Amino acid sequence: MGARSKARKRALDLLYAADLRGEDATTTLDRSVEEGAAPTNPYTAVLVRGVVEHREAIDELLTEHAQGWTLARMPAVDRNVLRLGVFEMLWQDDVPDGVAVTEAMALVRELSTDDSPPFVNGVLGAIQRTR
Repeated sequence: MGARSKARKRALDLLYAADLRGEDATTTLDRSVEEGAAPTNPYTAVLVRGVVEHREAIDELLTEHAQGWTLARMPAVDRNVLRLGVFEMLWQDDVPDGVAVTEAMALVRELSTDDSPPFVNGVLGAIQRTR
């Protein structure tokens, strides 16, 4: 697993933990730093802070393109993988859209339900087509 893939997985861990606690992911990130469990790859912090900074716009896009699904109804892993994928597609110029989608798919294949990969692929693909 490459360094950026590991950073994405760690960012997902932090976003997921924040989501379950109902707190801002930046707070979760900062706490991990204070507790000595800081991410070793700086890209993890870029991802977490980027998702937090653009979360309103990201969630609007997800709501618009996740036909039949509300954000609250999505599994927490899927919701946060989608947030990471959209952030990378729209705000990380050095990450090609295809890489963002492929990395998101790898995360949900490993960490979520059997139904998650087609769902995540469909939502990210719809957003990619409308860009």
